[in-house]
Formats: sequence, structure tokens, C-alpha cells
Amino acid sequence: MIIALFPSEKKKDALPLAGEIAKFLMQHSVMVIAEEGVAPILKVPPISSVEPNKIDFLICIGGDGTILRLSHRYRELKAAILGINLGYLGFMADIPLCDIYPSLQDLLNGDYKIENRIMLDGMLPDGKSYHAANDIVLHRGKNHSLIEISLHIDTVYVNTFIADGLIIATPNGSTAYSLSAGGPILSPKIPSFVITPICPHTISNRPIVISSDATLQLHYLSRYDNPAEVHIDGTEHLSLNTQEKIILKQSRHFFKLVKLKRHDFFSTLRTKLNWSGKSK
Repeated sequence: MIIALFPSEKKKDALPLAGEIAKFLMQHSVMVIAEEGVAPILKVPPISSVEPNKIDFLICIGGDGTILRLSHRYRELKAAILGINLGYLGFMADIPLCDIYPSLQDLLNGDYKIENRIMLDGMLPDGKSYHAANDIVLHRGKNHSLIEISLHIDTVYVNTFIADGLIIATPNGSTAYSLSAGGPILSPKIPSFVITPICPHTISNRPIVISSDATLQLHYLSRYDNPAEVHIDGTEHLSLNTQEKIILKQSRHFFKLVKLKRHDFFSTLRTKLNWSGKSK
């Protein structure tokens, strides 16, 4: 078995923890690899020394943001990701510090499943396609006023939103920015997207859940000096000029997450969101 470790660059405890995890895995006959800058510190081979399709798992040590940066930096790696949480919430990185080694043992024992979560494809005016595991956001950027965005779904006109922007989120991303903006939580198993307005001028503009087989067109209408901004998973940032459009649809690719049987989606929600209800 080959496992690649990716400790967060922003969390001081991530690298020492990665060293301990590497020792644990190697004691269980696992080949551990890491990024070129980290590999010498962990005393493991660099990731470039192994063919991408031979890597069995990616273990991300940090938080959900670390997982997203990893997925964009290494698009060629198709192995499923296991997330260890050093951050605050962590819906993808759902393994807490207190449960690391039992969880790793479950992984080695094969006591897990791999979830293929849907992704978004965004086609921008530059002709390039961008993939998002969480969301693609059209935002007013440096403009000081609300912007106008018209929305078509499968060529049918829906509405022109006057707002700070629009969030198009996958079920995976429904617990991220969309949730903060008042969007609903979607089960990862539901093939759908949620369209969430950001601070809309008309309070009747509410989030809309649509089927993931729909094609969305977002048309930026406002005539301001500054362009609007397109954010892909919060990791890539592009500009959108007046009268330009972006086309969004479900990607052919999936975002693969390792889910251990000791951690389920709803228990994660209860824990991370501090729900106080109790089973009777």
C-alpha cells in the first residue's frame, strides 16, 4: 500500500503530526510519500518518485481548506482523500485528533467506503474549464455596490439577482460558504446543486436546489469600472467583465473521500454544528 501525506502549510502542528503518522504507517508496512519540500523532513520518498496511479490514498492533515488546496494542486492524483482535522469545523476532514490512530487502523483493515461526490465544471470566457468540489462563486469583488446577475437554467430564464453575488454549491460544498449565506444542507448522496444569493437586495430571493443534470448560465450585467470576480473553491480567482457569462454543469470527474464507518455524515453535522438534540 502507498499513502501520500499532505500536512497543512499553515498549521504549525501539522508537520510534527505527519511525522508521527508516517512512523505509524511504516510500522504497518505502508510505503509513505510526501511532497518534495516535506519528504526530507519526514524521511520518506518524494511524491514524484511514484506513478500517480499507484498511490492508494491521500491523507490530508489540516482542515477542509487544506483538502481543497490539495485537490487543485494535484489534479492528476485520483486516489481518495482521508482528512484529519486540525481546523475548526472540518466536514471533509472529519477525523478528530483523539481518533487518529483507531481511524488509521480502520483504513489499513479495509473498514471504510469511498464516496464519489459530484463536482462542478465552470466554463469561463477564456475558454478554460475549471473544476470545483465545493462551489463556484460569482462575487462583486472590488465593486462597492451590489451587482446584477441574470440566471438561466437549461436556457430558461430564472431571475436577475441584485446582490453581492451568487454561490453555486455542490452537496459537498453546501456546508461551506453557501451554509454561511443561508443555504440548506444537502446530503452528499443527493445529485443536486444549490444556488444561494449573497446578501440579495430583495429578501424574497431565497436559495434554490436544482438537479445536478441541469446547465446553468450566469450573465454579469452591471457596468462598473471593476470586473466581478469568480472564485473556484476559494483557491482560484478570476475576473469576469460586464456582459461576460459563465456556464456551469456537473463535472465528469468525482471528488473521492474516504469515509470510515465510525464517522457518518449526520454525526459529523451534530458535532460540528453543536446541535443539542438528544435521542430518546
